[in-house]
Amino acid sequence: MIGVSDAALRRLIDRIREASARHTGLELRGGGTKRFYGNPAHGAVLDTRELAGIVSYEPTELVVTARAGTALAELEQALSARGQCLPFEPPCFGPGGTVGGMVAAGLSGPARATVGPLRDFVLGVTLVNGSGELLTFGGQVMKNVAGYDVSRLLSGSLGVLGLIGEVSLKVAPSPAAGRTLLLELEEEPAMQLLRRSTAAAVPVTASAWYCGQLTVRLAGGAALATDLPGGSELDPIAAARWWSDVRDHRHEFFQLEDAEMARGMSLWRIAVPEMAKPLRLAGAQFVEWAGALRWYRGAASAAEVRAAAAQAGGHATLFRSADKSAGAFTPLRPVTLSLHQRLKRSFDPHGIFNPGRLYPEL
Repeated sequence: MIGVSDAALRRLIDRIREASARHTGLELRGGGTKRFYGNPAHGAVLDTRELAGIVSYEPTELVVTARAGTALAELEQALSARGQCLPFEPPCFGPGGTVGGMVAAGLSGPARATVGPLRDFVLGVTLVNGSGELLTFGGQVMKNVAGYDVSRLLSGSLGVLGLIGEVSLKVAPSPAAGRTLLLELEEEPAMQLLRRSTAAAVPVTASAWYCGQLTVRLAGGAALATDLPGGSELDPIAAARWWSDVRDHRHEFFQLEDAEMARGMSLWRIAVPEMAKPLRLAGAQFVEWAGALRWYRGAASAAEVRAAAAQAGGHATLFRSADKSAGAFTPLRPVTLSLHQRLKRSFDPHGIFNPGRLYPEL
């Protein structure tokens, strides 16, 4: 367990206390692979990568604890060696991604629709608050502290509440077998097929629709005997590469060049109910999670995209863009914003951690 005697942690705490005394902002950064995500970062960089290493791993208990600066690739390799994995398939977006950045971003990959979000797998954390105090929440079982499930609360917080020191995570056995099938279908028939497959208990663990093609991943023993009407099978090596490219945005759809963004093109992440109709936006779309996640790439304004998302019963996040003046995240209602501000003051009274990164008011 991490402690205040740890030299790397002491150096970070000293930086935090100095910033708190001066009321100056700090940009918490690990590998920087998700620095584009959220609103623009501000403040002096506080590099978390020296706070690294897997602290404990109990394969029989399906629990691992790692420090925030641990490379995500290192953690996944250690799990794979024991036939286990992070089932929510966290995106890395580059080779330098860290465990702390994974939790702070709160993003999940292709399997999210079947296994649940990252926050459901966070058992406990240690956190350095804005006063330089080391706090512990949860552990290797789920616990609430002072009315808040703080371990989960940190998922997606983008570092605005404090510096994550350690994280304990639930892990899972890697799927024993799997297949990836390709089907030529338009968007609405593709989503209808996925809903029927779910009702029939077909072992779908991931799906993606793009440009008239539905890609479906099946896993588990039943996958070997499962077929979908009109489907062709992708070679296992090619399939693994394809899903990895989707997860880490190497797929062609997500390759948004600087020149395109300069012309007003943006990438949006739109969360809606699975049953929502196709979004009527001019541009290209990529659909995951059986319809619950719609990626939109185009030049529609923030007002247009957010109106379309709201009409469908969801919300939109400006994922990549040259201009984030409209805010990366959907503006909060006054009551919700007030709650966020109270939490921010409780953990970070001088507002030093990643100021404005999540919302301008935080």
